Amino acid sequence: MKTISLKLDDNILRDTENLLSSVNLSRNRYISEAILYYNKLQKAKQLEIALKAESKACEPSSREVLTEFESIDNYDF
Repeated sequence: MKTISLKLDDNILRDTENLLSSVNLSRNRYISEAILYYNKLQKAKQLEIALKAESKACEPSSREVLTEFESIDNYDF
């Protein structure tokens, strides 16, 4: 485990200290879990951006395939 120095605004620290008593966590554990949560959130946002870009990139070929399917006559099976 690494040790870091962290500067927080007084309001953020005060709110955190108030919450710590009700969640029964140490300050260190609370901050670690908050960073873990934020990292997961950021990874999800990055994945969303990548998926949107990939979806946009394949849109023309998807439309082409859809047009081809729509142009096929209904066959009796």
